[in-house]
Amino acid sequence: MSALPTVRGFLIVTAVVVSVGAAGAFALVLNEEKTPASASASASTPAVELKDETPRLEAIEPVRRFGQGGPGVTVTPPRLLAIAPATVPKKTRYALSRLKHVQKVIVVDAGSVKVAGTAVNLLAVEPAEYRSWTPQAVADQPEVWSALARGELVADTTAVRRFGMVLGASYQVDGGPRLRVAASATLGLPGVDGIVSAEVGRSLGLMQGVAVLLHGKEGKIREAAVRKLLGRQVQVLPVGADAVAPQPVAGNQQAGNQQAGSPQADKQVVRQGSYLELYKAAATRCPGLSWTVLAAIGQVESSHGRNNGPSSAGALGPMQFMPATWKAYGVDGDGDGIKDIWSPYDAVPGAANYLCANGAGQGGQKLRKAVWFYNHSWAYVNKVLGLSEAYARTYA
Repeated sequence: MSALPTVRGFLIVTAVVVSVGAAGAFALVLNEEKTPASASASASTPAVELKDETPRLEAIEPVRRFGQGGPGVTVTPPRLLAIAPATVPKKTRYALSRLKHVQKVIVVDAGSVKVAGTAVNLLAVEPAEYRSWTPQAVADQPEVWSALARGELVADTTAVRRFGMVLGASYQVDGGPRLRVAASATLGLPGVDGIVSAEVGRSLGLMQGVAVLLHGKEGKIREAAVRKLLGRQVQVLPVGADAVAPQPVAGNQQAGNQQAGSPQADKQVVRQGSYLELYKAAATRCPGLSWTVLAAIGQVESSHGRNNGPSSAGALGPMQFMPATWKAYGVDGDGDGIKDIWSPYDAVPGAANYLCANGAGQGGQKLRKAVWFYNHSWAYVNKVLGLSEAYARTYA
């Protein structure tokens, strides 16, 4: 594998090595499903204000497979990337933000881990804070942010090619966590091979608060001024402002590689055209559960796919699942071989599965308790069941 850029000189190399496979490729470890320690439902508050009348479900937008709704992200592309030899103090961060032509500053964790004997440079970020620092095509793709929330690696597309990574595969870190390469995207940062969540970064021993990204007028931020504040050992690299990122690739390695006649290609994929049809079909998974309960939850959580998060609590997708809950109760609703938290075709039947596991099909107090498990608030339960009754009257 080719040597990495000189950024590595300023990144801490942790004592993390995995076994080397043939021709120096990463050693592949198959995924193993784990039962989450807990399966709490979404703790997010209702995404929309409830109205007196329920909307006609057949009148709203058709179902979209990937929910890219929610508040739009206005990207603030980095103009400079600085790697400091130690944690950047708060007062220095404030001083950087006051530099001429600097409009925005973010400081994240960074470091280099050894995988199969080769250093891999990583940034460790808080997804909600970092999202606007990525190219628009990356910021708009829920797969990337869902992967980070699950504790997985989003690799730069060049790193995937250079290291021979397999999307969807996990790589065992000797003495550390396994990292699943869940998605690839053109990150546009020189010397950076991938990003992980801040929590994963801490488990890898990455240095905290050493990577600084600065946004401002293109070509106007003075590198000398940045060096003066961060010290002589800092490395400052310009970042291409006009880099265009292709759409990230989902991490399931079978997706996009299906050959005609293969078992995956032969699966029948069934997708309803409207939310009304989707709610009705999903409810059949739980005998005794009315589709109107699913419709009410869909309205409260995302306004039927219009506001898909991530929420402030980390809930994702049109039915606002927490990742741990989805891992336990998510389903492949449309038969495409993927359990996708962002896809209504999976998320709505997943909600039916979760409600049913908590006794929703038995009705009465069991139903109320099942809805309470979805969001631990009796006010939420009352809103959902009130909307459910309104849908029942509307479609009687």
